[in-house]
Amino acid sequence: MLQKEDLIAQPLIINQGDVEAKRREIKAYFNQTYDSYETLFETLKSDTAFYERPCSLRHPLIFYFGHTATFFTNKLVLAKLLPGRINPAIESMCAIGVDEMSWDDLDETHYDWPSADAVRNYRNEVRQAVNQLIDEVEFSIPIDWQSPMWPILMGIEHERIHLETSSVLIRQLPITSVQSHALFPVCPNSGKAPANALIDVPAGEISIKHEDPAPVYGWDNEYGQHHATVNGFKAASFLVSNQEYLEFVEAGGYDKAEYWNDEGDQWRKYTPVKHPTFWVKNDQAWYLRCMTEEIPMPWNWPVEVNQLEAHAFCQWKSQQTGKPIRLPSEDEYLRLREHSQALNFTHQANWNLQQYASSTPVDANNTGGFFDVLGNVWQWTETPIYPFEGFKVHPLYDDFTMPTFDNKHNIFTGGSWISTGNEINGHSRYAFRRHFFQHAGFRYIESDSSIQTEFSTYETDHSVSQYCEFHYGDEYFGVENFAKAYANIAIETIKKDPDFTNKTGLSVLEVGCSVGRASFELAKHFNEVTGLDFSARFIQVANQLQESDSVRYSIPVEGEIMDFKSQSLSNLNLADTAKRCQFMQQDATNMKSHFTGYDMVVAINLIDRLYEPAKFLEMVHQRLNSKGLLLIGSPYTWLEEFTNKSHWLGGYKDSQSGENITTLEGLHAILDKEFELVKAPFDVPFVIRETHRKYQHTVSEFIIWKKIT
Repeated sequence: MLQKEDLIAQPLIINQGDVEAKRREIKAYFNQTYDSYETLFETLKSDTAFYERPCSLRHPLIFYFGHTATFFTNKLVLAKLLPGRINPAIESMCAIGVDEMSWDDLDETHYDWPSADAVRNYRNEVRQAVNQLIDEVEFSIPIDWQSPMWPILMGIEHERIHLETSSVLIRQLPITSVQSHALFPVCPNSGKAPANALIDVPAGEISIKHEDPAPVYGWDNEYGQHHATVNGFKAASFLVSNQEYLEFVEAGGYDKAEYWNDEGDQWRKYTPVKHPTFWVKNDQAWYLRCMTEEIPMPWNWPVEVNQLEAHAFCQWKSQQTGKPIRLPSEDEYLRLREHSQALNFTHQANWNLQQYASSTPVDANNTGGFFDVLGNVWQWTETPIYPFEGFKVHPLYDDFTMPTFDNKHNIFTGGSWISTGNEINGHSRYAFRRHFFQHAGFRYIESDSSIQTEFSTYETDHSVSQYCEFHYGDEYFGVENFAKAYANIAIETIKKDPDFTNKTGLSVLEVGCSVGRASFELAKHFNEVTGLDFSARFIQVANQLQESDSVRYSIPVEGEIMDFKSQSLSNLNLADTAKRCQFMQQDATNMKSHFTGYDMVVAINLIDRLYEPAKFLEMVHQRLNSKGLLLIGSPYTWLEEFTNKSHWLGGYKDSQSGENITTLEGLHAILDKEFELVKAPFDVPFVIRETHRKYQHTVSEFIIWKKIT
């Protein structure tokens, strides 16, 4: 049986040490993480609680219980460390849907959730597979992004994030669905809150240069360079307590639009309660909902609110005092952390489950006159998350940070009582949507310095920008825009097919839609268009165009010289039908079962970029209606970077006969079982711009198939 000390994680140093000793450390760290996560779910009173939705914007907890194990499988398959999937059904269902992104699928009618025991069994299988990998994988020290051990660490730290986020969801379940647990005790100390005071923080420099390899695991947004001069300011000695926030509530703060920005005012009108979401009023007395208990209001604990509430409180406080009160920027928080030398006192912070499974009084952890600079609750800032100079996306997890570079996700800092691992290593940068709840509160500052609250939304990621130009940019060397060209081929094909000539309400599935141009073109003829892509970065662009009509991106001219471009659906005459499209992130080799019932499937330049293309092709007929059409195009550029040679459909010599095997032969071998060829292969050229003077000119072979039944 686990003991309280078993939940307290020790930092894992990955840039020094003996390989075999480090292997043992990683294995212990993995199993501790896995045990801690499963123990958290023992706070559910029964398995029925797994299927209750904590809030309308999140899946039931059974999804999250399976999600972290699914993450291990998906990343390890992608990294070619696992030979195959462990449970494709659970892995499809529990892969995507953890945030309120527009491509998350939160429609519960799409899911026949597995039993809790089925997920427990699945988690055991994943545990066994990961332990075996840790025992066997060859790696060296330091462990960096390219190390085969990195995706294992990625899975561990991902589960540690969900240890925290799942605790928030458990906190949002009905109190009758949860139970106290000896390993998650609530702090017994409470009382009257101390009066807050503003203390000077002198001006100083912020300098970050975080590079791979690093001493500890890091997420992509932590790496790069950042330098800033921070003007002097005054910061509150304490986090805002429940008692201090009560003044705002009793002053009618939730009823007065003047304290709220536009986004906050919309949320204020939407929310039914006019107080912090974890406050509960019973018989005219205030109580606090902790993770598994409701307790009389501890007025000297930090208040827990979303960023919009924290911002509104500061507006009210500023009006009351006549001082420029606001939330700090990320840089101002970092300056406060450095000035208070808080990183020298991590052993006493209320985090890492080393104290309680709840907040503690705001005056319990003093570092240099400031309290709780680290731990207790996360602290909201006014800074939307943005990339440091030199930011790069990790290819195994491109949707960790990139989708949040939208000026809609604000950074919070410091960590909470259940923050562990990467969350508390001193380099971490986490951001949530401003209306989301976490174990998060705030500290206000007094400053009349201006801060940046909007960052350029020009797409600068090289791969994404290149595809923005490919889809929405100029035509080069007289070659027609490729996405438009193949969308027109699909439209003309279904128009001429006698089974669909008179059919209305046509639907099409584009698998590998990239940044969406062809899907928008298809919507001119099809009533329903579903665009799927493995890359969240690509899906983000398509959704942005659908929501705002425009996209801005940079492309290289030569060397460091860049050109900045913009495009809109209106300019391309695509805006009127764009609402017919929906874009979702999805793995083509393991799509969710509800992506079915389409009249046509389009998959262009996809099959030679899948890790197991045969799995997609063997199942694609299940996505189509009777007599449905399949349009496939590919330049057959097989590379082991994307597809193990054992999974190539063609482009190799048969090991027994020595005969050349072409991809077309491989396609026939799979598709002839369910399809008939309706048009002989034909070529469609395309040009991809790399720089002003360098272009890729490629030819894709197109084939049109028709489902036999």
